[in-house]
Amino acid sequence: MISVAEALDALFALTHTLETEKVPLRAAAGRTLACDVTARRTQPPFAASSMDGYALRRDEVEPDALFKVIGEAAAGHRFEGTVKAGQAVRIFTGAPVPQGADFVVIQEDVTRRGDLITLGHSIGDKDNIRPAGGDFHAGDTLSGPRVLRPADIALLAAMNIAIVPVVRRPRVAILATGDELVQPGEDPGPDQIIASNSYGLAALLADAGAEVRLLPVARDTPASLRRGFELAQPADLIVTIGGASVGDHDLVAPVAAELGMQQAFYKVAMRPGKPLMAGRLGDAPMVGLPGNPVSAMVCGTIFVAPMIRAMLGLGAHPAPRQTAPLATDMPEGGPREHYMRATLAAGCVTPLPRQDSALLGVLSQADALLVRPPHAPPRARARLSRSSRSDIAVDRKMEHP
Repeated sequence: MISVAEALDALFALTHTLETEKVPLRAAAGRTLACDVTARRTQPPFAASSMDGYALRRDEVEPDALFKVIGEAAAGHRFEGTVKAGQAVRIFTGAPVPQGADFVVIQEDVTRRGDLITLGHSIGDKDNIRPAGGDFHAGDTLSGPRVLRPADIALLAAMNIAIVPVVRRPRVAILATGDELVQPGEDPGPDQIIASNSYGLAALLADAGAEVRLLPVARDTPASLRRGFELAQPADLIVTIGGASVGDHDLVAPVAAELGMQQAFYKVAMRPGKPLMAGRLGDAPMVGLPGNPVSAMVCGTIFVAPMIRAMLGLGAHPAPRQTAPLATDMPEGGPREHYMRATLAAGCVTPLPRQDSALLGVLSQADALLVRPPHAPPRARARLSRSSRSDIAVDRKMEHP
């Protein structure tokens, strides 16, 4: 068996960053920006009023000063003339500040009669003008790689970027195996169960940025598995579920070897998830996950989702961790690194009471994985002072690893 860290290194060695494609801005949200992009214009492109009011010259601002209104400026409609001494232009938020003006008095500080305004007595020093380029200038960059959030999409739009270079989504083929499996909505036989793992993993990997295909369930025969591997092509990553152990009905490894898989490792010193297998099948990495539902989802979080991020150019990094105070006493740990289903509440982490790797109901309650190292000593719950921080590592919620 190898350690989790060694398994991750081996998996990252099987991956590479995928090529770039270009998509319309409207389709870029959630995609990975492949490279730096450069603003095509300055924002704002002109000095603009930040308030509704009157544009005039700062050196003439004083209580009871009188000005003649000579025109109007609105968003999208500038005043074409020049503001001179004793003159003002009615201006609205977002409008270009007229030539000659360098101050906007807000409308609440003005009394207007006809085309004359009189300034009030409480005008502050703020000019109420957004300078040209106050946000960014033409030639400034938004750096990649990064996952594009809604705020990034708005920024790209303001930069006048209509077509966005993004990393192609990894194509992932998920192949569940086992005679016992039927699809959700079907009527299972007396000895069958619903194929839940593939749907949970598909959601997990799609959230990480992959394009996922669910293949038909492969039965426990070499012919059915060979057909499943054929259907997986073309794929950037093949993920099998179940059949990766060494029982009489565990055929994934021998069939994959028959098809030319170059195995990188088999078995990881972790709980749950020990019977994990990985290698390369043709041009694609292949990961064989355990069949137990929780084991498959935990391994998807710890191993497969980081592979997807590496393929997207986001770096070869483990799932992020944090530390938190322990809310309950913990006994001595076992010989393998343990990923316990847990909850985070009020800044404290609590392992859930049942840790069986078949319990999806418990997994659904969890919003974190509490990670204990091999042979962890007993730990007492934290006494909740400001400085009581547990060194127990916490992998956050599995749909956001």
